[in-house]
Amino acid sequence: MDSGEKRLNELGYKQELRREMTQFKTMAITFSCISAFSGTPLYGQSLRYAGPATLVWGWMVVSFFTWFVAIAMAEICSSFPTTGSLYFWAAHLAGPRWGPFASWCCAWLETIGVIFAIGAQAYSGSQALQMIILLATGTNKGGGYFASKGVFLCLYMALILIWAVLNTFKLQVIAFLNIISIWWQVAGGLLVIVMLPLVAQSTQPASYVFTHFETSPESTGVSSILYAVILSVLLSIYSLFGYDAAAHLTEETKGADRTGPKAILSSLGIISVFGWAYYLSLTFSIRDLEFQNSTGAVVFLCIIWGSYFFCGLSTTTTAARVVHALSRDNGIPFSPIWRKLHPRTKVPTNAVWLCAAIGLLLGLPILKLDVVFVGGNFPTRIFAQYSFVFSASLSPCKTDRSKRTTSEGYWPKALRCLSCRLSVLFLTVVMLWWALDARNWFKGPVRNIDVQNENY
Repeated sequence: MDSGEKRLNELGYKQELRREMTQFKTMAITFSCISAFSGTPLYGQSLRYAGPATLVWGWMVVSFFTWFVAIAMAEICSSFPTTGSLYFWAAHLAGPRWGPFASWCCAWLETIGVIFAIGAQAYSGSQALQMIILLATGTNKGGGYFASKGVFLCLYMALILIWAVLNTFKLQVIAFLNIISIWWQVAGGLLVIVMLPLVAQSTQPASYVFTHFETSPESTGVSSILYAVILSVLLSIYSLFGYDAAAHLTEETKGADRTGPKAILSSLGIISVFGWAYYLSLTFSIRDLEFQNSTGAVVFLCIIWGSYFFCGLSTTTTAARVVHALSRDNGIPFSPIWRKLHPRTKVPTNAVWLCAAIGLLLGLPILKLDVVFVGGNFPTRIFAQYSFVFSASLSPCKTDRSKRTTSEGYWPKALRCLSCRLSVLFLTVVMLWWALDARNWFKGPVRNIDVQNENY
């Protein structure tokens, strides 16, 4: 028996998903979920908030602390290689008294985060397509076509539907597409990193890139230096996200107790270096924050759009696994529907379409006011980071030392200031749901196999 499947049985679950993924394929999906280019829409605004030095060094600081979370996550993943990952870990690490409550909180932070992330990637992908069409037809000044809100919403919905359809096929199809994604992002990224400084009419001096600090209260409306710095660093926090995908795929990965942690750390390692090089190249090359009508700009945006497409595809994959796992433990209304697997592909197709349907509904505010959608999506990174930190901070409590592969650690919470009210609102709803109803029926992970676990 595969070591990952054996450990899964010890934890109380039978093998239902098809376990045929290799470490490289799992790493490919995880790499796509992080995506070096995902923070590009925030680049211009981050630069305005506190200048290039904060943006460039902020990436290094955030990367450093993110590694503590990733190492802790890899350690716990080696002990608990289950699709439910974060909330399952919280249930076991918090102990029998607080386990159900910890699991409930972590489960909904995790679920809301990954589902909203689908909408966020669809929005970014639609923005990139909107700009590609505009530049290819002549820009605003040259009579180019700028997609209306209705057309923009159609692009948004088309992307989510395509991702959902592709995710109804075997996971091997998604893995193959994400292997293409690796080459797309690496080759395209290297092209951008190398070519941007070469084709730029003039480049910024190193002193500007690494030492220049400047706030712009007139254009950003932010006068507090500390607040401006925090907002500037949001780009890095937004980009270095999604490395938990390998944990969500452990029930479909061979030897997941070993390969899952390796996929987490290897994908984050590549993105940490690659992303910094990309933003360095962009900062050295950029003179103003407006794209000009040129073939180079269109090619650049096509590379960026491709990364959004693959990132959204992989995010849909992981979101469906989270929903499937939580419904398997009766944590979602109508759980028997969402935990069903397709009899041939062994894919949670109902969970895929549930995630897609919610993503489509999240896009409806675009027709009236974009800020409603953007404001609603800011909490995705907060919730995901909360769930990461929540499970990672519990790692010293009760990790199976004989199973782990790495050392524990934790990452201080980074508050997303722009959406703190929405975060509090959502958290309040989750807590009230627990206090008024869920505590009576949600007991955490539910064993579905009669195998005694010697550790618990």
